[in-house]
Amino acid sequence: MPKISVEVPEELLADLDRHVGGDGKFVNRSEAVRASIRKTLDMLDDIDARHGRLDAERGTDRDSDTGGTDGN
Repeated sequence: MPKISVEVPEELLADLDRHVGGDGKFVNRSEAVRASIRKTLDMLDDIDARHGRLDAERGTDRDSDTGGTDGN
């Protein structure tokens, strides 16, 4: 799996960390970021589909390519 680097404002990172580890929804930051990206892309695909802009290839299940789940 490729690695990427992003700059995140402190406030956003602190909010993310409240959902990671211990009683959080996610085991680590990477899982939280992947789930957020998946959810955002799914929402954008839904919007594009409603407006007739969805590319047929992108309309497939995103997790089938990565083998992951979004945990929702």
